Amino acid sequence: MLRRRVSWDVTNSLAMDDVHPSSDSIEEEATTKCYSDGFDDNEDPFFLSDDDFVGGDDGAADALLEDIKEDEIDLLKHKQQDYKILNTAEIRQRMERDVAEVSTVLSISKDEASILLRNYNWSVSKVNDSWFTDEFEVREKVGLEKLVVSSDLSSNKRKIITCGICFEPYTSDRIRYAYCGHLYCEICWSAYISTSINNDGTGCLMLRCPEPSCRAAIGQYMIDSLASEEDRKKYSDFLVRSYVEDNRTTKWCPSPACEHAIEFSGADGIFDVTCRCFTSFCWNCKEECHRPMDCDAVKKWILKNSSESENVNYILAYCKPCPNCKRPIEKNHGCMHMTCRVCRNEFCWLCLGPWKGHANCNRYMEKTDTEDRRKKLAKESLEKYTHYFERWDANRKSRLKALADHQRVKNEEFKKLSESQDIPEAYLEFITKAWLQVVECRRALEWSYAYGYYLPDKDPAKKQFFEYLQGEAESTLEKLHNCVESELKEFLDVGGLSKKFSEFRTKLVGLTTVTGNYFEKLVRALENGLCDVNSHVIKGSEDEVEDRWHCDRCTYANPSSLKSCKMCFIK
Repeated sequence: MLRRRVSWDVTNSLAMDDVHPSSDSIEEEATTKCYSDGFDDNEDPFFLSDDDFVGGDDGAADALLEDIKEDEIDLLKHKQQDYKILNTAEIRQRMERDVAEVSTVLSISKDEASILLRNYNWSVSKVNDSWFTDEFEVREKVGLEKLVVSSDLSSNKRKIITCGICFEPYTSDRIRYAYCGHLYCEICWSAYISTSINNDGTGCLMLRCPEPSCRAAIGQYMIDSLASEEDRKKYSDFLVRSYVEDNRTTKWCPSPACEHAIEFSGADGIFDVTCRCFTSFCWNCKEECHRPMDCDAVKKWILKNSSESENVNYILAYCKPCPNCKRPIEKNHGCMHMTCRVCRNEFCWLCLGPWKGHANCNRYMEKTDTEDRRKKLAKESLEKYTHYFERWDANRKSRLKALADHQRVKNEEFKKLSESQDIPEAYLEFITKAWLQVVECRRALEWSYAYGYYLPDKDPAKKQFFEYLQGEAESTLEKLHNCVESELKEFLDVGGLSKKFSEFRTKLVGLTTVTGNYFEKLVRALENGLCDVNSHVIKGSEDEVEDRWHCDRCTYANPSSLKSCKMCFIK
């Protein structure tokens, strides 16, 4: 399959002036890589081949249909060697497979194998290693004691035994015991098990013998024979939850209505996954996909957005503390005579001196740390945050709307377009690819603005290169988004497959490819710390530029020599 390569050189401008490539311009033995969360070309669901660049001939639809995938959900499948999406039935199958494997290797019952796996976070290798190292120690740790019960208990079914909980006499056929051999009646066992299942959550999986000094485990057999049908179902569901939540390689999809789990095996540092419910998230931190930002920076950014830090900045920039009670006061009248609403203290707004006996305060008094300097820094910090947050939020909203528009187009306009152009709906897959490319690129652009906020100002070369890459990618994305959103509408009521529609398809496929290339380069450059740029850190006297750090609480730009914030005193 022929593919298209777009050249990239960090020292020169990108050779991408023509964003509407035609089929005639495709070179042999060339490759392309559209942005799709960094996965390989061979498995990229949004990868575009030369077959996508068909012209307006009559056989175009038939030629394309040969490459159309039967199931549309394949568009969201990534490399299967990186992660797998599991439903509840598949999770149970894997759990039963692991139990059977441990049972066979260690020559123990499945009941015992299940207890071992739960205690070792469902790791088969850890169970095997520990067992063959010291079987006795493992048994003692997990509560698998050697069962010792009087022989006449099983032979004499009518023997009278007193329950150790209710102290009522029962025949031996109504007495039950765990691995330890402590004897209790069925009624007390059932109540004990039901109470744990309904009150302890997944803690019921670690249920022990009712005897206070005994650590013997309660196995699946006891649950199946003594619990009600409702409790057995709950216990089974807790087992599935435990298998996913205690296992290092699996996690639930964070979507509230989704019951799928993700088994992850990637080792390339890219944690973006997409569930069958179309929820994309970072497997490492379970936040939304956030390339090129790392997980720690994302948590910091989210915390900043949800905190009151910018309110603090506003207070610092536009308010002054009452000289008496120190409450912040904002001036909302013309004169300088201020009265605190809290303590009723009267003072001058300009000099903060007491109003009683106040004459004038027009004489300039030089200070080592002036209020103007503090207000200027606070205002600059607030303006910087506002700049990046507004663009981050705008792209986030645009991404969500693009998702909704994609669903609307697929559900409503595909059929209308298929009838008006007299082509099968499968031929319109290139539109789906374009919408999904818009969604992924909006996500990358969204987080690139958060990345830019934390980019040090002291390295202007990197900042300039970052803004260049981001600007080029954003400009191309806007063209793609406008094309798939607006230009498609003119073909909804046109009869027959027109030449203009073929030209539109070529244009849209070309924009999808080029936009993907721009964003792949942007993401990789940011993930590599813009290492292709020769850093020229500004150096000079202490009066020129000083390295600073931003307070997480109030975002004040503090000199690197300070360990605590100069404004809010938080370390």
